[in-house]
Amino acid sequence: MPVYPITPIPAVPAATRTAAAAVRGLLLLPPRIKRALAGPPVHRDGNELDLDAHLLLRITRSLPRPAPAPVTLRTQARRMAAIGAGRRASVRVEDITVAGAAGPLRARLYDPGDADTLLVYLHGGGWVIGDLDTHDAFCRTVAHTARIRVVAVDYRLAPEHPYPAAVDDAVAAFRDITDRAGEFGVPAERVAVGGDSAGGHLAAVLCQRIRRDPQPAPLLQLLIYPPTDLTGKAESRTTFAEGFALTRTDIDFFDRCFLAPDLDRSQPDVSPLHADTTAGLPRAVVITAGFDPLRDEGEAYATRLRTDGVPVTARRFGGYMHGFINNALAFAPAIADIATMLADALAATRSSATDPGPDGERDRTATPPSAS
Repeated sequence: MPVYPITPIPAVPAATRTAAAAVRGLLLLPPRIKRALAGPPVHRDGNELDLDAHLLLRITRSLPRPAPAPVTLRTQARRMAAIGAGRRASVRVEDITVAGAAGPLRARLYDPGDADTLLVYLHGGGWVIGDLDTHDAFCRTVAHTARIRVVAVDYRLAPEHPYPAAVDDAVAAFRDITDRAGEFGVPAERVAVGGDSAGGHLAAVLCQRIRRDPQPAPLLQLLIYPPTDLTGKAESRTTFAEGFALTRTDIDFFDRCFLAPDLDRSQPDVSPLHADTTAGLPRAVVITAGFDPLRDEGEAYATRLRTDGVPVTARRFGGYMHGFINNALAFAPAIADIATMLADALAATRSSATDPGPDGERDRTATPPSAS
């Protein structure tokens, strides 16, 4: 495996650095002061909103909300990710190109050193926003903590490229990366796939599509708060429709950008929860957040996989909201936990392709301690 230069960390404007320092300062305040600033505890469905998550929610509610336009939202997403990035893990990084369904795609390789497994990572953002920079800090942490190589893929976004462009790109990129596995220093059978939110949806659909092909299937799927039922019937979509980071208005906007009005949302290639069977799919790590409208469908998919005989490790971070992996300032312990869970699941693939191992048969619900 060649030694790659360290790609410079994405440039951060002075105003963004100032905002990050202010947020860091607030998170370091004593709990009693943070509680006074955040307001009374919030309880829903047996979960209490994490204090730091509550404080950040209070801050973001006071900020002007951008117009629902893709360009504006993409700019905001990059700024918010830069504010919450925290200290980025030290790994070697190279910007590369991988094949997409309609031409080359930008991608970024994260190399922690000696590793024989690679994760193809698909970023979140409602299929409309997000890019290599918005998820750079998270990918660095996963590569460093799990000791695996990561290739983040910059797939085509809606509304410029509606469904199925992102799905087609994800499949094409995965096939290209497995074909070039030797170039990345890993065997083709040691390539996993994962993503958060919309990226988790793409990873889940990719696994179902590739099951029908002769090419190597993903070793494992990492699904972080994935939307798996785009018919919108999950109860949590109503319970958390307003007030907790991702709202019904946000979801409706992203859906309009990505999905044609007459598209059958119940088909498995759109809603993987509706597959006739998930038997034979790769081992899964499924992450959900307690205060997330997508919580129930992510957990339903974990249950469906397990029922069909797929080894699953599932964990709910009960006090957190959608998007928490993009804020290491507040949620670094949880992000490290996810990377460790991934490493453990990948290790389990070595011992048995069918035995779920000690964690494979149970869900774990947790609200990690505040990073204060």
